[in-house]
Amino acid sequence: MCMKLLSFLVVLCALGVSGCMEQSNESALPRPRSLGREFSTFQPPAKPMETSEVPEIAEPTGVITLRQSLALALMHNPELKAFSWDVRASQARQLQASLWPNPTLGVNSEDVGGTGQRSDFDSAETTIRLSQLIEMGGKRKKRTKLASLEKELAGSDYEAKRLDVFTEVTKAFIKVLAAQDRLGLTKELLQLSKDLLDTVTKRVEAGKDSPLEKTKAAVALSIIEIQHQKAVQNLEFARKLLASTWAGKETMFESVSGRLDSLSPIPSIDELTDLTAQNPDITRWPLEIDKEKAALELEKAKAISDITLNGGFRRFNETDDNAIVFGILIPLPISDRNQAGKLEAVYNLARAREKQRAAHIRIQMELARAYQALSSAYTEATELDKNVLKGAESVFEASRTGYTLGKLDYLNVLDAQRTLFKAKAQYIDALASYHTAKADVERLIGRSIDSETLSRNEAGK
Repeated sequence: MCMKLLSFLVVLCALGVSGCMEQSNESALPRPRSLGREFSTFQPPAKPMETSEVPEIAEPTGVITLRQSLALALMHNPELKAFSWDVRASQARQLQASLWPNPTLGVNSEDVGGTGQRSDFDSAETTIRLSQLIEMGGKRKKRTKLASLEKELAGSDYEAKRLDVFTEVTKAFIKVLAAQDRLGLTKELLQLSKDLLDTVTKRVEAGKDSPLEKTKAAVALSIIEIQHQKAVQNLEFARKLLASTWAGKETMFESVSGRLDSLSPIPSIDELTDLTAQNPDITRWPLEIDKEKAALELEKAKAISDITLNGGFRRFNETDDNAIVFGILIPLPISDRNQAGKLEAVYNLARAREKQRAAHIRIQMELARAYQALSSAYTEATELDKNVLKGAESVFEASRTGYTLGKLDYLNVLDAQRTLFKAKAQYIDALASYHTAKADVERLIGRSIDSETLSRNEAGK
């Protein structure tokens, strides 16, 4: 009867303590910020295979857009996937923290293997005991709260990484787009140089110019051919860099589609500064401080001794009698009262507060730096487009016509050509710098800086 009762207690304890807790199948990832919210990301399953093969990526071919690049990277970027598994792992830690301690079953036999009447089991005393640790001071509740905050922090860090990947892909795409434009510029310059060499050759053969002019034109063409080869290599590297953002093994796409010369007005720095409050690098710190506070509360609770309750029955083989036994174990906090654990938690809380202040300063400095680069690039690009490019083109055309008619020498044409293509290259660089700085600013505020978007966001406050 006692054995049946004990077995029943063991089963009841196991079911009551462990329950039927399992990892949730719901998405562990946080709700994304505005920037890139429309793109799907890798969702880590609640029960993954222990060994899984990496799925092959359908490499894009032909002409690709920025949206295609972002969609591929946000779904397949290995670093972002790793952060998503961090969120799942934190979810599992929260589940583990919420569980009760397991009961302990003990069996003890005494007066066995001695001499005389104690040489066998006839006079043995057998005790079967069930023990249960009872956590005092609300340790389980506080441990669960700490794990919950750690899970929220993992979600915040994942969102920061998602924005990092979004920005990284955007900037890599801009590099390809700018490299394509630079290659097109060198092709145009190469063709003009060839045409100009033909013109010089005809004038030299006609005795209108010195052979030295032909040598100058040939040298200029050779320099441009070197620039063209360099532009080809730079484009190939930029393409590989873009493909690496989605872990592409081969660069199968031919080119990217987009326009660098699409500029939009820049909001004020004050308006953008207000929006940095939604940056996950900022919003994580209140969570971090709450986590350290929860850790401190848990360390305080650890100073309270837990108790262990036990009970069972004892069998006296010599007399065929049974008896119930029970007891309680209480550790005495004489030396270890978790003094160092509490002190460390206090230090960690102070450190988190300082890091929060440092994060605010860092984000403001990064925004100021990115905004300055954005503003400078915007001004440079607009000024080049309005006041430089058209003038340089007209001077070059006039110089080439004048040289053909014999009114100007070759040096005038070469100088006008250099001025024109230097201005065009500078314009491409300014446009690339504008879009790169814009991507950096948008990463810092977590949304697009288009005026229409900002206006809607402000109206919704």
